[in-house]
Amino acid sequence: MDYLKTVIYVDNVEETLDFYFQAFAINTAQLDEDGQYGELDFQGARIAFASHPLAQSHFKQSYIRAQPKQPALGFELVLHVEDINLAFTKAVEAGAEPLSAPNEMEGKNLAYVRSIEGTLIALCE
Repeated sequence: MDYLKTVIYVDNVEETLDFYFQAFAINTAQLDEDGQYGELDFQGARIAFASHPLAQSHFKQSYIRAQPKQPALGFELVLHVEDINLAFTKAVEAGAEPLSAPNEMEGKNLAYVRSIEGTLIALCE
């Protein structure tokens, strides 16, 4: 078995991809013609975003939508960064909600933000 990717369901795929580019300089690897599905390129690993209507066309069960104004879902993306202060500042300027400013935790420099679609993101230096 091989891990392929993680898909996060969002309200607006193109807006979400643009946020990740503005906040973290992560390029879009793929975006379909109708803007309902797109992928980010993390040097080989993929994180994808799909619109809620596309997700609902694949299965009929309901799910809890990630919403920036609701409690966060129980997972986080962890990104290694070279300069945690700069990465934190850029993310917040791009629209991320600051949750925990850069500080030392568990022997590492960590910071937390919440992306525009509601995903928790840990920045690790």
